[in-house]
Amino acid sequence: MSATSLASKRRNQSMNYQCDICIVGNGAIGKAAAVGLAQSGLSVVLLCPPGPQRQETASWDTRVFALNRIARDLLSGLRVWDALDHARVAPVESMVVHGDSARAGKLSFDAYSARATELAWIVEDSNLERALDGAVRFAPKLTVVDGLAECIETDAAAVMVALQDGRSIHADLLVGADGRQSWVRGQCDIGITYRPYGQKAVVCNFECEIPHHGAAQQWFTDKQGIVALLPLPGNRVSLVWSAPDALAEQIMRDPLSLLAETLTQLPGQMVGRLTPLQPEAVQAVPLMFLKAESMIAPRVVLAGDAAHAVHPLAGHGMNLGFGDVAALMRILSEREAGRDCGDERLLRRYARARKEDVLLMQLATDGLERLFSADLEPVRVLRNLGMDVLDRLPFIKRRLITHAMGSF
Repeated sequence: MSATSLASKRRNQSMNYQCDICIVGNGAIGKAAAVGLAQSGLSVVLLCPPGPQRQETASWDTRVFALNRIARDLLSGLRVWDALDHARVAPVESMVVHGDSARAGKLSFDAYSARATELAWIVEDSNLERALDGAVRFAPKLTVVDGLAECIETDAAAVMVALQDGRSIHADLLVGADGRQSWVRGQCDIGITYRPYGQKAVVCNFECEIPHHGAAQQWFTDKQGIVALLPLPGNRVSLVWSAPDALAEQIMRDPLSLLAETLTQLPGQMVGRLTPLQPEAVQAVPLMFLKAESMIAPRVVLAGDAAHAVHPLAGHGMNLGFGDVAALMRILSEREAGRDCGDERLLRRYARARKEDVLLMQLATDGLERLFSADLEPVRVLRNLGMDVLDRLPFIKRRLITHAMGSF
């Protein structure tokens, strides 16, 4: 930092924004953090890079999220949950997990056993974004700035984000919620542990012959990855197939009718014949393990995929990000008088608060992916036997369900 401090720059620059918190990122995690922190009375600037406008459509999104109770409670507190189009939200009332053959193990969960009405809620990306956009528009003390960031500078008193057009944002705290390729993380020289899974998540939607009754199904196959059918409103399901790269590319080349037939033949499949909802709507997204070496830097915190990315087999990537937001909101609301939002002690509290949950989810999802991708007969027998044994232990199953739901 030069002799001119950031505090001095605040006084001297004419094209700048001053706030308690600057958030970089225009996804669901960044918007939720911006709304929540602004509603708590802090002044917030949400920096959104320019990009194509989202096209509104009556079709069903290929990208959906399985939101748990932590996510729902956060969104309810932000008055976002009630703003969702609930005709397009599907509760998950039960789940059946299948092993890797017709005679393999099976594990079932249901909301009744967990003393709840739902295990999770399936929400489309566009539905969630639309509700968050409305909350952003009406949040007090929240300013949205469109622009490209150029660099970050920090000193003991503040953090500054300089934009390419000459404007600047001065804040006590910077939140990097800008995804897996996080610019904020790179600017702060925070290293990552990164490993591609050699898989792509193939996603698309189908009409089903038999009502799903709120049941999700998942298959751990030996060589074809992990297949999940998630309930959508009505007689519809959303496919998330974590397929090896070569298989994913083949699926994308083949007609969707062939994919529908393959899914119809899955052992134990309960929804009958499948028909593609939108023949052109299928996507394949590369999957990876990512963990930032630190979730904090001087006057900076990371949230969501900027800090951690997990395998989608448990559907908890978005939930971890909302957990980050909830923890940050709580820590800042409980800060001692006279301590600003970027105080080092608060940042360390945030890192400690998120360490266990993030580590447990990454160990669980990464471990399960490794376990079920092992193509060894003894391993296959043991893992399927383990599923059967676990299915007969209601106390342990209840603990697993409770943790996955985000209820403690």
